[in-house]
Amino acid sequence: MSEPSKPAAPPPRILVIDDEPQIRRFLDISLRAQGYAVRLATGGQAGLEALAVHGADLVILDLGLPDRDGREVLAELRQWSSVPVILLTVRSDEGEKVRGLDAGANDYVTKPFGVQELMARVRALLRSHAAPAEAPPVYDDGRLHVDLARREVRVDGATVALSRKEYALLALLVRNAGRVVTQPQLLRELWGPTHEHDTHYLRILVGKLRQKLGDDPAAPRWIATEPGVGLRFLGG
Repeated sequence: MSEPSKPAAPPPRILVIDDEPQIRRFLDISLRAQGYAVRLATGGQAGLEALAVHGADLVILDLGLPDRDGREVLAELRQWSSVPVILLTVRSDEGEKVRGLDAGANDYVTKPFGVQELMARVRALLRSHAAPAEAPPVYDDGRLHVDLARREVRVDGATVALSRKEYALLALLVRNAGRVVTQPQLLRELWGPTHEHDTHYLRILVGKLRQKLGDDPAAPRWIATEPGVGLRFLGG
């Protein structure tokens, strides 16, 4: 009697952050043809939020984004994620390449590029980062369970229904467990760069999230406020 076959591994997840529709479509078709699961973002802010909420095994990041400089996006991403990053750019001089790699990129491709070369670089990075990719973040302290890969949140075994913004906030805090995430960073990633000073948005959102989790702000178990600075997830 033959042994039951093992379930197929999920396809590697690739996040493409690029504002050019033709490039996004080209990469979407090319990557899906190779069996990858693809998520698209048109700007730096949307890309950071997508990574915080959905995760990725590799990011393809355009340096020339409309809302934020690509190196700024990369620097912020590197504060809380070690996901491999390939930079795309029309800037071909060596100084730009060095600055991109120094900022935390793993590889660098200049537009226009050959799809076969790009796919080879994608495969090489996925191979070298295979171990972390197989262990997406899960937080579980016996009461609160957060599975970032499956987008599952439970308290005492009961599923908690969160809005998109509430989940994005919780995911960002969990990924930075034990570290303070500043108010400007939270506001940028959740509402965009024009809302860095709209702290009342964040107060309302945190209040709703705490209420759904049953987290007492006077004696927090999971989400602590650092007055005037930001928020810290206490599970780290």
